[in-house]
Amino acid sequence: MKNVIPAVVISLVLALFCTTTAYAENMKKLGTMNVHYMAIGSTFFTPEIAKAYGITRSRYNGLVNIAVIDNSKKEKPAKSVSITGKAKNNVGQFKDLEFTEVKEGNAIYYLAQVKYNNEETIHFDLMINDGKEQQQLKFSQKFYVD
Repeated sequence: MKNVIPAVVISLVLALFCTTTAYAENMKKLGTMNVHYMAIGSTFFTPEIAKAYGITRSRYNGLVNIAVIDNSKKEKPAKSVSITGKAKNNVGQFKDLEFTEVKEGNAIYYLAQVKYNNEETIHFDLMINDGKEQQQLKFSQKFYVD
């Protein structure tokens, strides 16, 4: 059963990327990195998946998902990086982000949780470092309590 969970997570994330405009997946080219990013409410995940990945399911908890691809190589492999950063709401309250690396086969992605209120816009300011270059990623996401 444990081997099924990663496939389910990947399928869920891909489905969200493709079908949900409010939580659409985005990509920015930053140097030699193609950075794919998204932020979604944690209740999109089943309790089993949330438990497997240490995600706190709550109407007030979001999940940030970052994946980095090496665009300098022909096969464009996933890239192992370190990510640090903060989130800030519109009234200037900062929230620290702690990213956890998840490796599944050839895929590498980074997950962090963030608390929010209904209709709160969170502004993310991240530094991504692959040991050779450091790039800044900024994006915003409006969250809704379901």
